[in-house]
Amino acid sequence: MSAALKIDPTIDQYSFLSDEECDAKIVAAKAALGKKLVILGHHYQRNEVFKHADYSGDSLKLSQMAANSTAEYIVFCGVHFMAEVADILTFGKRTVILPDLAAGCSMADMANLVKVNKCWEELKTVLDPDASVTPVTYINSAADLKAFCGNHGGIVCTSSNAKAVLEWSFARREKVLFFPDQHLGRNTAFMRMGIPLDQMVTWDFMKPMGGLTAEQIRGAKMILWKGFCSVHQMFHVNHIAKFRERTPNGYVISHPENELAVCEKSDFVGSTEYILRTVRSSQPGAHWLVGTELNLVNRLADEMKPKGVTVEFMSPMVCMCSTMFRTDPQHLAWVLENLVEGKTVNRIRVPEEIAAPSRAALDLMLEVVD
Repeated sequence: MSAALKIDPTIDQYSFLSDEECDAKIVAAKAALGKKLVILGHHYQRNEVFKHADYSGDSLKLSQMAANSTAEYIVFCGVHFMAEVADILTFGKRTVILPDLAAGCSMADMANLVKVNKCWEELKTVLDPDASVTPVTYINSAADLKAFCGNHGGIVCTSSNAKAVLEWSFARREKVLFFPDQHLGRNTAFMRMGIPLDQMVTWDFMKPMGGLTAEQIRGAKMILWKGFCSVHQMFHVNHIAKFRERTPNGYVISHPENELAVCEKSDFVGSTEYILRTVRSSQPGAHWLVGTELNLVNRLADEMKPKGVTVEFMSPMVCMCSTMFRTDPQHLAWVLENLVEGKTVNRIRVPEEIAAPSRAALDLMLEVVD
């Protein structure tokens, strides 16, 4: 480590370093920290960072790894809500670090506590939500929304376990308020559970009463928050149609954050872990069109090419998760070298008054899918 970095190791100094220089620093810091450190990498993370992860996975898998970790430091190469989950599930007993605090989630930002509280109060003018509505938040949400669910008898879900969580929810109450991603909720309820679309309404958080009538609310089984993933909005049915024309024997696999029409036209629909597992199990000669984030698809394509399997990205446009992309080798090297020096930067700490009810909702999720 240079003298300058020892004196004042700020991120500004690291921003001038090349990826190769940062790689060397990351490797050296990992060796120095040893078993005190674990780096978690989400599948959507850029390759330059992903390669340094000790463990990789989707939100559910990484949440469970965080809960079971005995490392002193958990560096989460993902986005803000993921690091919050790691802190919550480890009861603050581990030091959870997010390399870049600006790494958020545009979908998560579409639902905040003020908007959800307003929705709940407006629902009270039509029905008794505490008795008839189970709030379900996708794990792609802020900790205070997970706490909202915990405080109102609700639960968290991931794209892997949404069906099981919804089944649990409907066993308790007749309706579900699902946020922030309308598509995961709609696709799971309609395609996997057979709930009719006319029993679902979309709550527009920009309008009074969500833009709905009292009759629509009373008649709805699923109240879907008008949120979405900007990456998965880039995939369209015409992309699938063109693929079918030139590759009639090919397969289409999509993430459930895609719109319903895309999922209906796909051969397989599932989480990132499901996508990886399904494509990896295919026979030589298979040709796949994959509707999810670019970094994951490109890595999968490189992995499967020597096995005679072709993996193609669904959109002709480049659409990676821009907030996930904020975590770069420079930020990772910065936080790790600070740890070596005995300093902690970018620690994520959820206050216990929020963490406790959040943990209750997360524990319910882990119990339901165990």
